[in-house]
Amino acid sequence: MTIKPLVKPAPLIKPLTVPAPGALLELLKPITWFAPMWAFACGVVSSGSGIEGRWPVVLAGILLAGPLVCATSQAVNDWFDRHVDAINEPQRPIPSGRIPGRWGLAIALCWTLLSLAVAALLGPWVLGAALFGLGLAWIYSAPPLRLKRNGWWGNAACGLCYEGLPWFTGAAVMAAALPDGRIVLLAVLYSLGAHGIMTLNDFKSMEGDRRTGIRSLPVQLGADRAARFACLVMAAPQGAVVAALAAWGCPWHAALVAALLAGQGGLMRRFLADPHGRAAWYNGTGTLLYVLGMLTAALALRGSAA
Repeated sequence: MTIKPLVKPAPLIKPLTVPAPGALLELLKPITWFAPMWAFACGVVSSGSGIEGRWPVVLAGILLAGPLVCATSQAVNDWFDRHVDAINEPQRPIPSGRIPGRWGLAIALCWTLLSLAVAALLGPWVLGAALFGLGLAWIYSAPPLRLKRNGWWGNAACGLCYEGLPWFTGAAVMAAALPDGRIVLLAVLYSLGAHGIMTLNDFKSMEGDRRTGIRSLPVQLGADRAARFACLVMAAPQGAVVAALAAWGCPWHAALVAALLAGQGGLMRRFLADPHGRAAWYNGTGTLLYVLGMLTAALALRGSAA
């Protein structure tokens, strides 16, 4: 007598050999492009130069800051983080198999070359900044240096790439030369503050980071101490910006940045009550006030240059 199986075997699914539709865009994480694009725009504004007739250059710079250099850093990070993501975010394109084989690495390399080609069209200062930023993106994620293994170095590299370099690049594009020293100072200060913003992103992956040897600041310091440190690092450079704007004869802009900082202080108190649970919430609220302060400072320099 033949016994029929109770459950019909599932058909075999052929493994993907090319990226699934939509997986490429997910790999490049468009949501992360806003910060460098905003910083680039702040650089353009702070330069004091008019953009009439220069829209193609400005748009190319925004493209370079977000969909090219920032997207490259995301692809590089996802490739070298694929084992960590298999624990923290198994639905990501690479660990889930929607970007199969070594396609992730190939995409990262192609986006790097494309970014350099566009940067070269925008002049030597922009090309130099792009080379520096892309270099940081690779050593942040790739062995043997893999800066992200230590939150002190990794967050500093990210802050510089997300805020300082795009700001510098935006000003350099407009001036076709080394930007004014005040612009460089503001770019550096907001890069330092972004170190704290980068720490906010590490709270969600503490378990996977511990298991894979990633020494993020929440892992090293614990959630409470890391949260207090992040708040301090975000606030202190903004205080320095307020002092600098006041010294440069921009009291109203200084007062507005101070008010935005005070608003962040109120939100920080709520964040510190539950760092692990509210890190993403603060990233979406306090960070908005932070970037509005960036634009305010850029407008102050534009006004003083007029």
